[in-house]
Amino acid sequence: MTDACLASLQSTLPPFCTVSGFTAPHPSPSAIEGQVDGVLSAAACIRAIVPIAHSYDGFLVACFSAHPLIDMLREELEGPVIGIMEASLYAARMLGGRVGIVATSRRSKTMHEDAVRKYGLKGYFAGCESTGLAVLELETKPKEEVWRLMEAAATALVRGKGADCIALGCAGMTEMREKVEEVVMAKEGSVRVLDGVKLGVQFLSGLIREGLGTAKGGLYGSSGQGRKARGQDWL
Repeated sequence: MTDACLASLQSTLPPFCTVSGFTAPHPSPSAIEGQVDGVLSAAACIRAIVPIAHSYDGFLVACFSAHPLIDMLREELEGPVIGIMEASLYAARMLGGRVGIVATSRRSKTMHEDAVRKYGLKGYFAGCESTGLAVLELETKPKEEVWRLMEAAATALVRGKGADCIALGCAGMTEMREKVEEVVMAKEGSVRVLDGVKLGVQFLSGLIREGLGTAKGGLYGSSGQGRKARGQDWL
């Protein structure tokens, strides 16, 4: 899935920008499908990323959720950090009046609804439609079955719930944007289909070029300094 995301970026990557892939190391869960998966993956990632973070200007968390790693990296690092759910939702707010999310499992549907409230965008939210698929089934199920389920979810959001922006609710959907655009007739301009992986990279590159990193004087004050103050020399 990491490789697929990297491949999808190549056609729109700014010439000054290099993107490196990072897959959560063992013993991370093989997919993020609930709160436990999110916390365990964040713990493994933060310990692996902090020692190499100085080599990078910004960080994209490519899990479509309010993943705990986003805020953890903001506390630990100074460079900008964006999650792909945030990127999609903020883009949708600028481009349309109501955003709908094509979700994977039914549990992810509920988690997305909670995250939209957290991000303060409930008033612009048309709702979620679930494909009923597990995350890894986006790759293991026959393509035709996955496309059929995604098209049904996107159609229900547009025709049934009035969404004029559709967010692809998993990094594993990044290759399916064109299929969804076809079914909702996005080429006519009435609906926009949003891929948070691509949008996140564009947002990050803009912030980096503007010299903008995470504000450290409030919520995202350095957690490293806090550890040092209490005599903790481990992460």
